[in-house]
Amino acid sequence: MIIMTRMHYTRDNMAGLLRGHDINPTHQRIEIAHALFSRQEHLSADQVMAIVNTRHSETSKATVYNTLKLFLEKGLVREVIVDPSKVFYDPNTSPHHHLYEVDSGKLSDIDATQVQISGLPPLPAGMVTEGIDLIVRVRRTD
Repeated sequence: MIIMTRMHYTRDNMAGLLRGHDINPTHQRIEIAHALFSRQEHLSADQVMAIVNTRHSETSKATVYNTLKLFLEKGLVREVIVDPSKVFYDPNTSPHHHLYEVDSGKLSDIDATQVQISGLPPLPAGMVTEGIDLIVRVRRTD
């Protein structure tokens, strides 16, 4: 699996990134990957679609959603659900947590080394922990 960190993201190297995750690099998939990786931001599906369609207006909402689902299944992005109506896609798949500003809707990363979790409840029989996703929700006091 190819993990791209701290590099310049171009449409040309998006094809290699997709192939490295066993994803056929179609034109629309490259554009969607470029929208996510070139910004290194947490984007909603609608934001991805708006970015992609500023360059190529032929990308449908269904294509964006299906492609994001494929990217999730292949481990290319993470899904961050801050509430049932707000889902973001995160191109950073390394271990980390999130800070969600409720007032502005801004989502930012928290380095995993900055968080300590001292224990978990007993897991059901036959289960193991796959990961822990922590979202700290904050609101302005004024």
